[in-house]
Amino acid sequence: MIQADTLKTGWKLVKFGDVVRLSKDRAANPEAEGIERYVGLEHIDPEDLRIRRWGLVAEGTTFTSKFRPGQVLFGKRRAYQRKVAVADFEGVCSGDIYVFESANPNVLLPELLPFICQTDRFFEYAVGTSAGSLSPRTNWTSLAKFKFALPPLQEQKRIVSLITASEDLVCNQRHFIKSANTLFQSLLLTNISGGIHPQEISTQIEITDLTLPFEWKLVNISELTTDTITKGATPSKEITEQDTGIPFIKVYNLTFDGTLNFTINPTYVTHEGHQQLERSIVLPGDILMNIVGPPLGKISRIPINFPESNINQAIVRYRPCNYELGIWLTWYLRSSWSQSWLYRRSKKTSGQRNLTLELCRNVPVPLPPNNVLEEIIQKMSKIEEVSLLIQKRLELTSELHHFIYKILLDN
Repeated sequence: MIQADTLKTGWKLVKFGDVVRLSKDRAANPEAEGIERYVGLEHIDPEDLRIRRWGLVAEGTTFTSKFRPGQVLFGKRRAYQRKVAVADFEGVCSGDIYVFESANPNVLLPELLPFICQTDRFFEYAVGTSAGSLSPRTNWTSLAKFKFALPPLQEQKRIVSLITASEDLVCNQRHFIKSANTLFQSLLLTNISGGIHPQEISTQIEITDLTLPFEWKLVNISELTTDTITKGATPSKEITEQDTGIPFIKVYNLTFDGTLNFTINPTYVTHEGHQQLERSIVLPGDILMNIVGPPLGKISRIPINFPESNINQAIVRYRPCNYELGIWLTWYLRSSWSQSWLYRRSKKTSGQRNLTLELCRNVPVPLPPNNVLEEIIQKMSKIEEVSLLIQKRLELTSELHHFIYKILLDN
């Protein structure tokens, strides 16, 4: 806990609620007010201050919480996911998102607020004050009591400048990774469509309607796996309250780029529990996909050096016949062809979309002849190598970014 007598000269110990205001603006009819976009928790990426995805109000939404450019969106549900973003457009957002703004820009710079919300101390406090077992939520009354050290205004400007430079470096590397992913998705889709770019094909045409290139086949995904396609299990509470043990993978550990991110709130089961959950055991090389959204269809391939682990009931497991098929399936399941096929057949219950296990077992997969498959994988592997290299640099840059946070703000 920060003590007032240990603060740097000119710094003050303040309560979050004294310098930050919780916006309660509402839009009863967003479309009538000219609001075009809405944001749900699924649209905010962990540890990324940019909002890169959104939904369209015209397509239907029940959200009424209004936000404006410059305000900070904070995910109050499952705060351990570290979802904070700065709005750069007007919209409405989920009730599971708080909208913050500086109560007085002459006391707290609006540009500093999102960085305060990204500090380890703030997240730890938000998680510690959350209530609920399946879907814990923090509340404004508790967050308003959070105490932190606030520097003088001139120092705030300096800190914003330093962290922004670090943030820009992280964002640039994320952009490179996204560009690499876009490139190999384009190569994949163009090969599947016989040289026709996917954007030139009607979005209503499904993979089953497409005329595949010569000697390609359309096969059921179960023909390309060595084990029954299954989903994870729900373990008893006693075997999951572990800081170490057998990794227990959850939906938020899956990504949109095919990798596994086990650094987000890692949880474990005991060795005894691991054996009890035999059907949910996953091995290196397995492919995982979440079947409960939003968002649906995040895909991750288990790295070769990752230990034997378990998955929860919201994830389905594919075990490819061989390494090459594993690469092909990972890329294909992430493609717009596969994602569209799954989404159109998903069911909406209790406000969220779900995929059945039967549906996951019947995904149609285009399969080229072996010589073509080898050629495609060789090309795409080179792109993936570059992407992974940038990913490693991003991890190092992110560590430096967090260190800067700790030095400047996490007192």
